[in-house]
Amino acid sequence: MKKIALISMGLLSLLLGLVFIVVPGPSLIFFIAGLFCLSFYYPKARDYLTLCQNALTRSCAYIDKKLAR
Repeated sequence: MKKIALISMGLLSLLLGLVFIVVPGPSLIFFIAGLFCLSFYYPKARDYLTLCQNALTRSCAYIDKKLAR
C-alpha cells in the first residue's frame, strides 16, 4: 500500500511539473518532489534526482554570483 501511494504521488508530482512548464508555476519544485518519491523504488529516478539537484545548485551559485556584482 505504501509503495503504491508513494509511486502515485511521485507520478502526480511529475505530471504537475510538466503542466507547470507550459503554464507559469513552480515546475522544478514538482519535478524534484516527484523524483524524490520515485527514487525510493527506482534507481534511475535517483540518478535523475542527483542530476537535477546538481543543476539547481550550479544555477543558484551562478545567479548569486551575478547578483553580487
